[in-house]
Parts: sequence; structure tokens; C-alpha cells
Amino acid sequence: MSDFMVSDEDLLLKKEVRRFAVNELEPYASEIDCLGKFPRKNIEGLAELGLTGLTIDEKYGGVGGTNKQLAIVAEEIARGCGSTSVIFLAHLSLCTQFINTYGTEEQKVKYLSDLVTAKSIGAFGLTEPDAGSDSARITTSLSEIGDGYVLNGTKLYTTNAKEADIFIIIANKHPQLNRSGIVGIILERGTDGFIINPQSGKMGMKGSSTAELVFSNAPVSKKNIIGEGVDGFKNLMDILNGSRIGIAAQGVGLAQAAYDVSVSYAKQRSAFGRKLSEFQAIQWMIADMATEIEASRMLVYKAAEYKDSNIKYIKEASMAKLMSSKVAVESANKAVQIHGGLGYFAPTVAERLYRDSKVTEIYEGTSEVQRMIISRDALK
Repeated sequence: MSDFMVSDEDLLLKKEVRRFAVNELEPYASEIDCLGKFPRKNIEGLAELGLTGLTIDEKYGGVGGTNKQLAIVAEEIARGCGSTSVIFLAHLSLCTQFINTYGTEEQKVKYLSDLVTAKSIGAFGLTEPDAGSDSARITTSLSEIGDGYVLNGTKLYTTNAKEADIFIIIANKHPQLNRSGIVGIILERGTDGFIINPQSGKMGMKGSSTAELVFSNAPVSKKNIIGEGVDGFKNLMDILNGSRIGIAAQGVGLAQAAYDVSVSYAKQRSAFGRKLSEFQAIQWMIADMATEIEASRMLVYKAAEYKDSNIKYIKEASMAKLMSSKVAVESANKAVQIHGGLGYFAPTVAERLYRDSKVTEIYEGTSEVQRMIISRDALK
């Protein structure tokens, strides 16, 4: 833990969330994974601690706070339960933060109070069958009819969709203009012409629901539009860039959990008359994990500090996500290796982390996209 990079207040927050994770998240994480069960109790617990209102304006019921504090919280939640961390970040950093940052006063008053208390669950619909990393290519259309609009199209892999009450949907009002036609839409569950089809078969994060969203002339009020034209695409990119810091912190948390179980098992398990911890091969794996996790955490803190200080942070966020997702996957792989045959079977923590960690290299921009962003900055 890089104590010199955090304040006493931040450390107290970290300890409080760690305590919650140990008592309320870790004991049930394997059950949640095995059953593919949405951990509503976990989300309610986070809300009671005020964490679902972190970084959100106090005027609308949030608790304020910094992006570094959000990163600290995201790490500790992921360390306790990966599925819960996905739900938390999609709800807060994407849906709630989109409204908090770019919504109208009327939208904030109407929606934020229920979102910051998790009375309403939020989701964010962006990815489509033919548009993932290339967000400017989305084809979900918003067409003007009379005094309002209708929404048509399909979204895939939408986190929280099965349980969500409030959705941010990214659509294109003028497809011929590509990114210049992008807008955000607030859509409520139960809207006519809005169908939610749960998707199954995920490798990991199984307690977090994922669904296809289908819109067939779904009515949208002009009051529920957020941003148009160039601002619409810019708003989307700003939210995604900020959210990457949270996903990077999630990667650190998953890697830390892999390290924790590896150290514990290596100290307990014996082979050939010695503890595993006495073998140099195991020692070196542990040393690499410890070093890489700490380096990833520092990158996350740097990106968060830049964002908190209103310094350009896009490259730093991409570096943090690229590094931490790589370290999460590699640490989980080492954890399985250290556990041997046991690590290959559920419900061991190592096996779950191995499956959970992979998605961190995919969502919120793949590792290849992060490298593209970083190299573009280096070669400009």
C-alpha cells in the first residue's frame, strides 16, 4: 500500500471499506459466482456506507469526495468480490456520473437522489453488435417525431440491465454525421418498445447480470436527452476516460486478492518436505506479483490525482488500465499455478479470480485501444 500517496482520511476510508469487504463481501463471493446471483444485499450495504454517492454532488444527495477515494473504494470492493465491483462501477461511474456531470438541473433532481442511495440501479448501454471499441460507429437511432423522439436499435453486454431501473443509452440522432450525431438518453425501465433480454454464458463476474437491449420505436421525451452534436460524443469520451480509472482500480483489487490467497496458500501447503513458500520458484512469483501490483496502484493514484486536479489525464488513465488489467490477469494466473490442481477447480478463490480478471482487458476499452491512446500521445 502506497501510504505516502494518500491522506489520513483516505486511509481511514480504505480501512472502513476493507472491513466491509472482509465481513460482507468475501464470505459470499463464491456463492454469488456459483449461483450467478445478483448481490443486492452487497449493493445495499455499499449504499448504507454512502459509497454509491461517492463523487456525486451533495446537492443531489451524493457525498462528494475525490476520484482517488473512488479508486481506493473500487480496489477494496474488487478485492472482496469482483461481481459486486462491476455492478458498483457501472452504476456509479457510468450511469449516475453521466447524469451528475452532464444532465440538466431537472434531470439531476429527478434521478440522482434514487441513484445515489441505490434505490434505483443504473445501467449504461453503449456496445452494439457492430460497434464496441469504435463508439463513433453506433447505429442505435433517435428519430424526431412530433414533440418527442423514438429510439430504435440494439445494445449488447449491458451490465446491470436485468435489475436496472434507469438506463443511459448512447444513440445517434444523425447517423450520417457519425460522432457528431451522438447523444445520451435517459431511459426508464418499462418504457414501451424497450425489451431486456438477459445474456448468459459469461466466463466470469457471474454475479453481475449482462443483457441485450432492444428498442423498437421506444418513445423518448426531449427532457431526457443529454448533449447533442460534438458535445454528445465529447461527453461520452469524458465519462469513459474517467471510468477507466475505476476499472484500473478494480484490476488492482483483483490482483491483490490473487496475491493474498497465493501468500496464504504458499505458507500453509507443503511439498517434498518443505512449505511452498520455501521454494525459490514460488518466492519469485510472489515477488513479481507484489511489485507489479504496487506499480499498478501508483499508476491508478496518479491518474486519479490528475483528474482531481483538472490536469489532462487521458494517457494516464489508459496507462493505469493497461497495466492493472495485465497485472490482474497475470496475478490470477500465478495464483492458479501456485495452488496447483486445487486452483483449477471451483470454488477456490484462485479459480474465480482467473475467470473474473480477464474481462478487465476487454471492457471500458480493450488493452489494444489503451495502447493506441498511449502511443498516439507519445508519437504526436
